[in-house]
Formats: sequence, structure tokens, C-alpha cells
Amino acid sequence: MPPKARITKDMIIDAAFEIAREKGVENINARTVSNRLNCSTQPVMYHFATIEELKNAVYIRTDQYHTEYLMRISGAWEDVMLAIGLNYIRFAVEELHLFRFLFQSGFIAENSLPEMIDSEELSPIIFAMQKAMNRSMAQTKEIFLTLALFAHGYASIIANNALEYDEELIKVHLERVYRGAILATREEVE
Repeated sequence: MPPKARITKDMIIDAAFEIAREKGVENINARTVSNRLNCSTQPVMYHFATIEELKNAVYIRTDQYHTEYLMRISGAWEDVMLAIGLNYIRFAVEELHLFRFLFQSGFIAENSLPEMIDSEELSPIIFAMQKAMNRSMAQTKEIFLTLALFAHGYASIIANNALEYDEELIKVHLERVYRGAILATREEVE
């Protein structure tokens, strides 16, 4: 008799991530994950003492996926910040359950928005924006904060079915907010 396939912690996280992606984080439990992996619940509970612990691991995986998603910038946009802002809103449309998990489920990190801007996870995005805009780090963070608040509001409204996704209109609005934030940082320097 061949040995049974070993179910690893990463396999469990991947399966739970796919469940969160397809059906929402509220559908993650030992049974749904074990069904996805075609195994008993024992490996799930062996690697994760509680489902809350598994959901926390999936949250970290989702946050990493979100960062990678934001950085998928096509050559069509010259301004990195605008592309990232649009990707943020697009994420709420294309990955609705993951967006809700990250930003509307209560699993969000205890950090405030200013603390998140200084986080190691966000540094690749901030550095890309700083390079693209040729601004100081303080100015880049201020512009990012303005655009992030606007993009998050837009994405949340769309994610909660209160607004239809209209990419062309969103681009216009993002452009206005972005240009206004840049002008405001220039005025502060003068």
C-alpha cells in the first residue's frame, strides 16, 4: 500500500486562501479545507490549533497577494500611483471576497494607516511611487495617503454594491485627486 500524501501547512493555507477567494473567509473551516484537499480534518487541526489561527495565516497570504496585485502595472499608465490606485479599486471588483477579507472583516492589522505607510510590506509600493514621481519620501507618503483614502473609499463603495464599476470614470477621478495631491505638496514646499 503506497504511503498517504503528506498534507503540509502551506497546502492548507493555499486551500483556505482559495476558499476565501471563491466563497469568502466565513466559509473557511476544517471541513471545507479538508474537502478541498481531499483529506480528513486531522491534518488541518494538526497544523492549526484553531480556525482563527488558520484565518490569520490566510490573511497574511491574502495581504501578500494584494501587494503583488497592486504592483501589476501595465505600460499603458505613465504614473505609477495612478496605476496602483486603479489596481486597488480593480482588486475590489475582481477579488471581491479577498477585498472584503482584507479591509472589511475585522482581521485588519492593528496598525493605523500612517503606521501601514511606514510598514515593510508597503515599502516596495512607496519606493516605486517615489521613484516615478521624483519626490521626497515625505511628499510621496502624503500623496500616497491622499490617493489611498480616495481609492479605498471608491473600492469600498463598489465592493458594497453601491456603485457600478466604470473604469474610465474612475481614471478621471483618480487623476484629479492625484494631481491635486501633487499640487498641494508643491505648495507646501514653496
